[in-house]
Amino acid sequence: MKNLSQVQKRIHEAALRLFVERGGSQLNISDLAAAAGVARGTIYNNLESMEQLFVQVATHLGAEMHQRVTRSFAQLPDPAQRLSNGIRFFVRRTHEEPHWGAFINRFALSNASLQEMLYGPPTMDLMQGLSSGRYNFRPEQLMTVISHIAGTTLGAMFLVSQGHKTWREAGSDSAEMVLRSLGISFDEARAIATVELPPLPTLD
Repeated sequence: MKNLSQVQKRIHEAALRLFVERGGSQLNISDLAAAAGVARGTIYNNLESMEQLFVQVATHLGAEMHQRVTRSFAQLPDPAQRLSNGIRFFVRRTHEEPHWGAFINRFALSNASLQEMLYGPPTMDLMQGLSSGRYNFRPEQLMTVISHIAGTTLGAMFLVSQGHKTWREAGSDSAEMVLRSLGISFDEARAIATVELPPLPTLD
């Protein structure tokens, strides 16, 4: 993943907020410059084109979260714990960065980079859990299970963004229900879904 300069980060963060507020419609240079707190010339110097801005923001956001979640699994051998933590990372970040969560909720199912962010880590954990006997589902159900996890995660993020649940409640409840659907017992699923969630690793 290409590292962004501080100015590029400001531009992407401003674009993310504007895309959420405007529903993904095209932005103009003046609005983006004002939102980012930079000159119009700075926008021209740091973007390939305004037409590609949405793709750039979504691609970078998806790659960044995918790598951070994957990095968090380095010392975590249990696929069930990794899956639970992954769901809860998304939900907690929605609380910490509301515009980030709103962008994911709005565009995740229509953008390939964001889909990879949601589907990548769970797929690896599901295959490992199935082969080791940790999970109980038929192999041909894999895509349905992945879609169930993605939908449950996005639903939990929505509850948090709308103020209906705290991130802890929504994250733990969603992780618990996903694990139970995969064959983990009630008590163990609850225990896994409520352990202290570690910080999400940075990419610095």
